[in-house]
Amino acid sequence: MRWLHLATVIILAVATVIFALQNLEMVSIDFLSFGIRTPLAFLVAVVYLVGMATGGSFLALIRRSFAGARIGELGRSAR
Repeated sequence: MRWLHLATVIILAVATVIFALQNLEMVSIDFLSFGIRTPLAFLVAVVYLVGMATGGSFLALIRRSFAGARIGELGRSAR
């Protein structure tokens, strides 16, 4: 199983490097009055990392909300 995991990591790393090398063209991003030019591969990496950080935070918030609601329901039913 260790070799399968290692092979998967190596394949994904090689695919990432190939993607980065094939997508070096500059793209323009404009939002409100802010504008930037950056390589497409860098933009994809930044968007992925921001999505990973905010998505994990959002899921933790939802789980905490559901857990709080469950505790509230248990407290009401015991009265």
